[in-house]
Amino acid sequence: MTNWLKMAEQTLDYGVIGVLIVMSIVALWLFIERMMFYKAIRLEDYQSRDLLELDLTDNLSTIGAIGSNAPYVGLLGTVLGIMITFYTLGDIGAVDTKKIMIGLALALKATAMGLLVAMPSITFYTIAMRKMERILAHWDAEHEKS
Repeated sequence: MTNWLKMAEQTLDYGVIGVLIVMSIVALWLFIERMMFYKAIRLEDYQSRDLLELDLTDNLSTIGAIGSNAPYVGLLGTVLGIMITFYTLGDIGAVDTKKIMIGLALALKATAMGLLVAMPSITFYTIAMRKMERILAHWDAEHEKS
């Protein structure tokens, strides 16, 4: 195997999987930050519903973007892994079933990682959105009285 192929495989492993790990850490970090903010929020500090909503929605789009794009990052890794596998087989000039299966299994690892990042991120986003809606409903109820 040429140095280019080894470098491509390492880039796939460290690059795509690394990006997915960073995405998962960011999503978790932002979710924890939002939950801490929601727990500490004081509705009486807000006279405007719009300003409250602006503060409540900070970072939610980032969590949602991570959840919706992680499968695509994983799919990109899979496509690159399959391309590297086929290129390697073409370079060798022989069909080796073992090499094909190992290459495809490693390529599919990226899709699995993408899904493992996406599912919790979408759950984080949904939980945070529901919590935000409840806080806004409480604010509306308090300001209806006055």
